[in-house]
Amino acid sequence: MATLSSARSSYSSSSPIFHRIHHQHHHFIVSLPSPKPQFNKLSFHSNQPSFTIPPAAASQDGAISTTVTRIENETSVKKVKDANLSVAPPQESKGITPFDLNKDKSSVTITVVGASGDLAKKKIFPALFALYYEDCLPEHFTIFGYARSKMTDAELRDMVSKTLTCRIDKRANCGEKMEQFLKRCFYHSGQYDSEANFAELDKKLKEHEAGTIANRLFYLSIPPNIFINAVKSASISASSENGWTRVIVEKPFGRDSESSAALTTALKQYLEEDQIFRIDHYLGKELVENLSVLRFSNLIFEPLWSRQFIRNVQLIFSEDFGTEGRGGYFDNYGIVRDIMQNHLLQILALFAMETPVSLDAEDIRNEKVKVLRSMRPIQLDDVVIGQYKSHTRGGVNYPAYTDDKTVPHNSLTPTFAAAALFIDNARWDGVPFLMKAGKALNDRRTEIRVQFRHVPGNLYKRNFGTDLGHETNELVIRVQPDEAIYLKINNKVPGLGMRLDRSNLNLLYSTRYSGEIPDAYERLLLDAVEGERRLFIRSDELDAAWSLFTPVLKDLEDKKTVPEYYPYGSRGPVGAHYLAAKYKVRWGDFAGDQ
Repeated sequence: MATLSSARSSYSSSSPIFHRIHHQHHHFIVSLPSPKPQFNKLSFHSNQPSFTIPPAAASQDGAISTTVTRIENETSVKKVKDANLSVAPPQESKGITPFDLNKDKSSVTITVVGASGDLAKKKIFPALFALYYEDCLPEHFTIFGYARSKMTDAELRDMVSKTLTCRIDKRANCGEKMEQFLKRCFYHSGQYDSEANFAELDKKLKEHEAGTIANRLFYLSIPPNIFINAVKSASISASSENGWTRVIVEKPFGRDSESSAALTTALKQYLEEDQIFRIDHYLGKELVENLSVLRFSNLIFEPLWSRQFIRNVQLIFSEDFGTEGRGGYFDNYGIVRDIMQNHLLQILALFAMETPVSLDAEDIRNEKVKVLRSMRPIQLDDVVIGQYKSHTRGGVNYPAYTDDKTVPHNSLTPTFAAAALFIDNARWDGVPFLMKAGKALNDRRTEIRVQFRHVPGNLYKRNFGTDLGHETNELVIRVQPDEAIYLKINNKVPGLGMRLDRSNLNLLYSTRYSGEIPDAYERLLLDAVEGERRLFIRSDELDAAWSLFTPVLKDLEDKKTVPEYYPYGSRGPVGAHYLAAKYKVRWGDFAGDQ
């Protein structure tokens, strides 16, 4: 039985990063399971978080939802843009290579399992380079790609180089930084279920880690059906012997409560809960991150954030394209599992939670769980599903969902869904939270719309005519594209008459801030390296989320509910507007309302 013992962090209590993550540093002993057919759970006795490897979620073109094991190198993080996360840069020269491994420092190795897949190429490697570009990665770090494809180090670097870009405002040394980054990238070919192949990877990792406290992060960018095999092989054969080991697991986390619970149970045969980083990249988006800042640091909003003043809350997700050949993945999950149960529900929980005791990850996640557990079971009558059909516009013929060759011709999988959810607690009792998500719609957007109640006895009601919706104020948080926060207020149009108009108090990020907004994967990868868990999903959060959606999903599938068909490029099924009208609500994005 092998034993892993982690080294205590070398951060001092005066270090800025210490105050962010000091509660996570602890020693642990990992007893690795003997290579038996059944799962054997690692035993961790820890003051410092250890993480072993969770599998990845499937990508839509066959390659992979990913699990990333991040390595926390607390002594080598050079710089974090957020002031609360900043760390003084190391005293050594800025040269990146060769490594000075003779010094007693810790190192971080990030292994992208499934490195040849689309997610790795389009998101993970570019995000890692962006972190390096901003001097946010530890001083001693190495990146390994691991996949079944035969490939040399040079071929991996060539593949990765084609996807890297530099910040618009910092391009002077772009080529040099890319070259230095690529020198840190290596490749190892192996099977995902082979302990022997992962043992060979372990030998290569040790060559780069020599003389350091070795921390290892695994990002599993592989299909969900091989998560457990990869986790088992990596935990037995490639866990760190003197540092921590972590894994990032990306959605889908199962298809329902039962499969999600089975996945969690299997992962915990090899990992402790604090080793598993369940990633939902929407939680890393700038405007989602800003939700708690907007609410808890602005007195103007705090008294308004309740049923007394808010009439309804809308969470809207739309894409202006269809599955485009990726229907094989999508058809197994549908829009409810793919978007609503995770992305939109996580945003809802952050929006509606009570003030946490602190910014500690567990305090924040505790409040999110309370919201999810307070929610009323979703009724079938409060759900509308749709599927896009072919449509010709401007001489261009747009295909139907079932025209995708990877989709069964008789598929009933919804590409659109709208639902009304309710939180049965003192703050939100009776306030409808309306979700809407769909593909092949008229535009692309993700936003939160908060519609406030009418002003009692409004003196100017007659000046709005019959458009009562224009009487109310609306707060819009646009997550993407063109990130913005704006408040719609009623205002007098200049002139001799009394003509009223709705105007925007607008914070458009591209106008206010000159810097480029980081990709969500950058923030989440950095958090995983540092051991910051507040933007990752805990197992009880996952259980609570699935308990809301599993019954209605089962009803839809058991009854073989036929979706309402809507033209490609339209605003979606008419039924969604009837659902909103049922609760005296109008969708905020309706009729070109921006």
